[in-house]
Amino acid sequence: MENNQKPDNYLVWAILSTVMCCLPCGIVAVVYSNKVDSLWFAGNHQEALDAAKNARMWTFITVGVGVVLYVILGIIGCAAAMFG
Repeated sequence: MENNQKPDNYLVWAILSTVMCCLPCGIVAVVYSNKVDSLWFAGNHQEALDAAKNARMWTFITVGVGVVLYVILGIIGCAAAMFG
């Protein structure tokens, strides 16, 4: 049974997470996001669904890495202010 509804490509979220969180991981999310529509309209529905799933996963990874980096930088900044 095949789903006839085109999956979300998560492009907006991928771009926002790339700009605001982590560039290297975000680029991977954007690449997968860009594949979704072209694969879907070419009739490769399963590949489009896989690309959408990967775009979503890499967007979450990008946000997670960004949050971890911001926390680490915040701790370093606080430590520098206290002991610097």
